[in-house]
Amino acid sequence: MANIASWWRARRPSTRRLVQLYAALLYNAHLKGFAQGEIFTGNTKALCVPGLNCYSCPGAVGACPLGALQNALAASGHRAGWYVLGMLMLFGLTLGRTVCGWLCPMGLLQELLHKIPVPKIKKSRVTRTLSYLKYAILALFVVAIPLYFGLARDIPLPAFCKYICPAGTLEGAVGLLLHPKNAGLSSALGAVFVRKLIILIGIIAVCAFCYRAFCRFLCPLGAIYSLFNRVALIGVTVNASRCVDCGACVRHCEMDVRRVGDRECIHCGRCAGGCAQGAITMKCGGLALTGPASGKNAVPAKIIARGRRVGRLIWSVALAALAAALICFNHSAPIATPAEYFSSGATVGSAVGQQLPDFTAELLGGGSFRLSDTRGEVVFINLWATYCAPCVRELAYFDQLQAEHPEIEILAVHSSLVTDDVADYLADKGLTLDFAVDSAADAIFSAVGGSPLLPQTIVLNRRGEVVYNQAGSVTYEKLNELLAEASAP
Repeated sequence: MANIASWWRARRPSTRRLVQLYAALLYNAHLKGFAQGEIFTGNTKALCVPGLNCYSCPGAVGACPLGALQNALAASGHRAGWYVLGMLMLFGLTLGRTVCGWLCPMGLLQELLHKIPVPKIKKSRVTRTLSYLKYAILALFVVAIPLYFGLARDIPLPAFCKYICPAGTLEGAVGLLLHPKNAGLSSALGAVFVRKLIILIGIIAVCAFCYRAFCRFLCPLGAIYSLFNRVALIGVTVNASRCVDCGACVRHCEMDVRRVGDRECIHCGRCAGGCAQGAITMKCGGLALTGPASGKNAVPAKIIARGRRVGRLIWSVALAALAAALICFNHSAPIATPAEYFSSGATVGSAVGQQLPDFTAELLGGGSFRLSDTRGEVVFINLWATYCAPCVRELAYFDQLQAEHPEIEILAVHSSLVTDDVADYLADKGLTLDFAVDSAADAIFSAVGGSPLLPQTIVLNRRGEVVYNQAGSVTYEKLNELLAEASAP
């Protein structure tokens, strides 16, 4: 037993590691999403989590602040993104880069990768210079490109998410494609995904050799939080009266810090335990959260004991909250299967040759669309979202098809994951299509076999049978081909 106890004392996870694991699980509390291969689209998806966690991850219950910021900038011609900016300022002013050190799943992944026993690259002038690269990525891919395409072309283009983000590739794309249900989506992937997959593999490989390489050199979210590092409420601080300028804290830190608490500091607190003078503490405003347990500057035993009691209380509340979140996000009532309503004799389903179950959609312009009322007509259903550049681009094709063929029915259904006011977004577009926003329970997406990959087009013939149901962009010529196929007797 003594050997077991000593083994556990040597290997038990630190408080910071437990908080990292807790945050990763809380951000991705929709565990059944991994089992079902589906993205959570409930109301909490409109809220940003502090760390880098892709909203397309099957388990994600909140939005990524970087993705939300890019979408807000792309929509700046229609409305100001005060909510996203306010959330980033709130996280920055309270936590700064403590988010990176304690609350970011990508940070946890990088630290675990660095445990792989391979030669390590030590920090140097080169790594310190490379640390400025993330600010260039922030300026170009997070701000400039989305802003330009949003204002000049009215097209949402979250450039960092689309071209670089390893979290989006790993959690979103790979996380969904690993599920057998989404195996068919691989045919819709192109060169952009291949490039992002190569970037992901490269980052994973480099992180094994270089501590937190993505965080240090590439992450624009860390660049944003670093701007608040000096004024953040929570973080590490140095007691100048105790510090003897020995430099041990900077030498032993694996980040590219020049001094404790600067823009590269992630406030992990490891330097506090190695300070012989007890000059470094974790603070919350003017309150010290940690301090040396021994030495000339030791914190009194009574205060340490009181801190441990408070810590146990906080962990109890946190674990209760996590349990409640897991139950809430993974419990759902069974959905009744709609009755058949077509007379073709085909089975109910969303695959080619089947007939869709009936559904009703409330239209944004007033009125409603009921699928069973369209018998005898060719029906196009387009699944789209304002944050999806290919979706926005092909709306014009559907609108042109509707204008040239008023005898057909076209319904454009926006994902229940709404980042813009859809009605306001469409107000000045001049489109004549019927538009609807899916319900929080994804009733329409479920009925038509909607996939996480947008856009998606579903075409029904006059008998109500599915003749086409695929994710991916379509051209105007393709729509006419589908119309001819669906109109055939």
